[in-house]
Amino acid sequence: MEPNHTKSSDSYAADISSIREAQVRIKPFAQQTPVLTSDTLDSIAGRKLYFKCECFQKGGAFKFRGACNAIFSLDDDQATKGVVTHSSGNHAAALSLAAKLRGIPAYIVIPKDAPKCKVANVKRYGGRVIFSEPSMQSREDTANKVLQDTGAVLIPSSNDGRIISGQGTISLEFLEQASDIDTLIVPISGGGMISGVALAAKAINPAIRILAAEPMGANDAFQSKSNGRITKLSEVNTIADGLRAFLGDLTWPIVRDLVDDVIVVDDKEIIQAMKLCYEILKIAVEPSGAIGLAAVLSDGFRKNPVYSECYHIGIVLSGGNVDLGVLWNSFDK
Repeated sequence: MEPNHTKSSDSYAADISSIREAQVRIKPFAQQTPVLTSDTLDSIAGRKLYFKCECFQKGGAFKFRGACNAIFSLDDDQATKGVVTHSSGNHAAALSLAAKLRGIPAYIVIPKDAPKCKVANVKRYGGRVIFSEPSMQSREDTANKVLQDTGAVLIPSSNDGRIISGQGTISLEFLEQASDIDTLIVPISGGGMISGVALAAKAINPAIRILAAEPMGANDAFQSKSNGRITKLSEVNTIADGLRAFLGDLTWPIVRDLVDDVIVVDDKEIIQAMKLCYEILKIAVEPSGAIGLAAVLSDGFRKNPVYSECYHIGIVLSGGNVDLGVLWNSFDK
């Protein structure tokens, strides 16, 4: 990895002030999610682990924080025509729910191959579903057409200061609930969550380590950090459907500067971590949500002397929206 660049936080899309403002804004709507611990998992990992259960957040994932902050940041004139986004699932559901709470329409472009449970969530929360082809180009083109037709406001899933600020509220809660944490491990995809988490956590404790967890089949963040620039992949292939997006121009500088390393794991490790969440923590976690535990248990983490002083590790279990058919099939492999 290249060394961190020195950069003023004033140039980032969010900061600790906007994150604290987001915490106040979303407090009437979002859950303060619990932190679980497990002596058994501590023994397996050889560290003290703290699990921030965003799978218990409204909408079943952390995404509600950012979506809620974005929706309730809009003035009345902006909000009247509604909001639009393209998403494979959790952001789509979160935006639909937040829009429902504000009483405005949400137009949701979803790729045809999205998990059925996530499409069902969008419809359950009143989102107006428009299907696209799975490619990012098709998703963006379809969303742009909806924007032109409706005049709605685009709310991206990650690359947006309001979204980053909302996701950063995870750190404010987590470090208050478990003040001994010296390392945070966070899933990475578009980078909205880890950007917010890193900005808030480093403001509270500049010495804290921020590590990203990423699937081998979608390791663009690892490659971006290695190359020192945004690197996009021609294709992605991972069971972690929520981790298939790429970094954007707002999230990349934060990831580049404040994320200390990226730990890459394969799908088998993710599935094993899911099993442990079910069997030991007794909670439903989707593949994208289990990747932090997979990272802690990976040889790349356990055998790396750089991490020998990571004693108290906070892991964000980012979501619990599981397509059960896919889950059972993965367990059988």
